[in-house]
Amino acid sequence: MAFSTPAAAQPQTDQFLEKLLRKYPERFDKILADPAKYDVQILYTKIDRNRKNEPSFTTYRYQVDPNRYFYPASTVKLPAVLLALEKLNKLNVPGLDKYTPMLTEAARPEQTAAMEDTTAENGLPSVAHYARKILLVSDNDAFNRLYEFVGQEAFNDSMQAKGYTHTRISHRLQLPMSTENNRYTNPVKFVKDGEVLYEQPMMQSSKSYTATAPILRGKAYVQGETQVNEPFDFKEKNYFALEDQHELLKAIMFPESVEPRRRFNLKEDDYEFMYRYMSQLPIETSYPEHYAEDYYDSYCKFLLFGASKRRAPRHIRSFNKVGDAYGYLLDNAYIVDFERGIEFMLTAVIYCNENQIFNDDHYEYESVGFPFMADLGKTIFEYEVQRKRRGRPDLSRYEVEYDK
Repeated sequence: MAFSTPAAAQPQTDQFLEKLLRKYPERFDKILADPAKYDVQILYTKIDRNRKNEPSFTTYRYQVDPNRYFYPASTVKLPAVLLALEKLNKLNVPGLDKYTPMLTEAARPEQTAAMEDTTAENGLPSVAHYARKILLVSDNDAFNRLYEFVGQEAFNDSMQAKGYTHTRISHRLQLPMSTENNRYTNPVKFVKDGEVLYEQPMMQSSKSYTATAPILRGKAYVQGETQVNEPFDFKEKNYFALEDQHELLKAIMFPESVEPRRRFNLKEDDYEFMYRYMSQLPIETSYPEHYAEDYYDSYCKFLLFGASKRRAPRHIRSFNKVGDAYGYLLDNAYIVDFERGIEFMLTAVIYCNENQIFNDDHYEYESVGFPFMADLGKTIFEYEVQRKRRGRPDLSRYEVEYDK
């Protein structure tokens, strides 16, 4: 199965959101003057609740086009966590859960084994511990292990079946692995007290998850130590459209509000686990122990906080997943202020590659991307503070206990 590359459509922009951004020229004039250069897309969902606390949603868009390619970077890790948890629940093996030690073997060139994890409390890898590392600090190896457990074909088929049709996941992250070898996923087994509860052989995808036409971006790229002076082709790279990301976040935070096919087969404990680690800060983490020292307070919380290393207010929580690679900076967040009773969803991507050269490590994340994300989050948050609501929402569902 090859993925076609649809023709670009007219981007969707709602006057309300554009007008709101234009109220702050000191924040957004540079971006709004040339949205194509910065490849900006924004989705903002306003949430109102009735007397029964049932939510209703109003979504506004800026330059949103599901057919306009951007590299999704680490945002693909969020569905990997959900699909791994769902797979465990569907297997329904007695004694097997997300905390069961998961041992990964190697069966082909470029594959690597994972038989221990020294950052885990028990020194062993598991779906739960990989998920923690993904949600807390966006660990690449953790994603690769869940990709290997879920399988490339099952990953894509599941997302398509759930209606996330502008999504394709074709490769592991931060590994120089060929397209062919990414179709194969490692043998995996779950072992508890010396007993193998479930064993999965190496799997091979029978389908191709590359675009049928080139997806050319930029004017050059660096390969090894050589600069190749031609556009970079993303046709074999992952894709996860902004609208799919936004809807997937809604399925996590508001599962009762999305149609059944879009939901993930999660237990109540799984939802609580997701809410905890999507919003937990590194300093609040027991395992891996080094996170509290190695990562600043609001690490991986781009919207509202950007790259600020100041202490984040504890009554404001971002349940989110970020990404940054190839000059693309993203955040997909459900943001809550428990003191003021504020909640909203905000998803955005911006392109920060002034020289149009990929892999040269010269991206304007610090000067363009992070300030934009912080200003965007601040602008929506300020609007939410002053807007009238029907009543104060009950957000107790999302008030979870953190590791420490």
